[in-house]
Amino acid sequence: MNTSTTETPISRRLERLPISWLHIRLLFIHGFGWFFDAMDVGIVTFVMVALAKDWHLKPDQLGLIGSSGLAGMFIGALVSGVVADYFGRKRVFQVTLLIFASSSLLCAFAWDLTSLIVFRFLVGIGLGGELPVVASLLSEFIPGERRGRFIVLLESFWAFGWLAAAIVAYVVIPVHGWRIAFVIGALPAFYIWVVRRKLPESPRWYESRGKFREAEAIMESLERDSERITKKPLPPTPSLETAPAISMNNGFSFLRLWTPEYLQITLMLWILWFGLVFGYYGIFVWLPSLLVKAGYTMVNSFLYVIVITVAQIPGYFSAAYCVEKYGRKPTIAIFLIASAIAAFAFGKSISTGSILTSACIMSFFNLGAWGAVYTYTPELYPTFARATGAGSAAAFGRIGGFLAPIVVGHLLPSIGRSGIMTLNAAMLAIAAVSVSLFGGETKGIVLEDASRGRVRL
Repeated sequence: MNTSTTETPISRRLERLPISWLHIRLLFIHGFGWFFDAMDVGIVTFVMVALAKDWHLKPDQLGLIGSSGLAGMFIGALVSGVVADYFGRKRVFQVTLLIFASSSLLCAFAWDLTSLIVFRFLVGIGLGGELPVVASLLSEFIPGERRGRFIVLLESFWAFGWLAAAIVAYVVIPVHGWRIAFVIGALPAFYIWVVRRKLPESPRWYESRGKFREAEAIMESLERDSERITKKPLPPTPSLETAPAISMNNGFSFLRLWTPEYLQITLMLWILWFGLVFGYYGIFVWLPSLLVKAGYTMVNSFLYVIVITVAQIPGYFSAAYCVEKYGRKPTIAIFLIASAIAAFAFGKSISTGSILTSACIMSFFNLGAWGAVYTYTPELYPTFARATGAGSAAAFGRIGGFLAPIVVGHLLPSIGRSGIMTLNAAMLAIAAVSVSLFGGETKGIVLEDASRGRVRL
């Protein structure tokens, strides 16, 4: 690995900040938004089971409900990434969260299949726009030696949100119906929107846009807070005037993702995201329905999903350890392959014990892989293109997510649970092959170095 540095003045100062409650606070503010995002996505998977009975919907119609949100996520991820690189992460962060929370609340008042599909599409725009921007924003505050662990821990809030959705579904839906579940999932998200208004913009982004005064003001505030919290003086840092010149590019466009400089990165990430997202939504959106189809009652299927979801939590924590100990690339590849094997086994399982065991293993490794992928993706592009690159990869992945519920809905009656899980396992394996053959390693590298090709290939 090339050991020379391309750090900018702001990156040097950020990298020298010791991990403190300042970073923990950022993690939790971002994470609770992630929590309610996951809660909403989780709730709709359980609502699909109830709607099949209440509205007498067929599997292909249920697939449209699941896919409508993914279609919105494609639009949200594609647009928000470009907009965030031009107008800032925080502004896009706020707008997408408000879209998500408002539209999720509207789902509680859907009067037919068409209205619910429209509202889920709007939810997807907010959700798809928020997630890659959140990962980019938080990654730009965390020092390189701890960045991977923090982003995986951010992603771990998804498991807790999904678990909350399973509990709400188990307790609320059988008694009070599915509409109140949407209300419970949407209202707290408005509170997070208020809290996030106090978050600072990324000083790295300000610097990349030539807004040095704004970047300096935020850095001075972060440094004061760090010294106050740690009660230790910070080491000296170079001033903006004496530091090396900064390479900026305010004209980055989506088309440059396909130039020789970024082509391999872009292709690898798009294949990785497509396979991961297809495999995830092809499994977990349908998980309660697959369990009902296997002969379990709605209440029992909800209970089993709670157990399966709990397995996600240690999966995230193990990935948080592995990305810093062994690296991003091997962690992603191994977790994806393990998830694919477990998915195949889940499709072949017959007894309750084997179904739950394989599903828990699948859940453990699949969500651990998600955390590592969210860590890895923003590290491969420069600051002025980070949200565009990460958002575009996520957007292409959402195409897989859009297709997965529809494909499963059409194929489930003919090929059954075994065939569906074999298909999803194959998609996860393709994602693993992509990162194994074409990915580079970014463990411990300063963002500015990681995004300028200083990675181990």
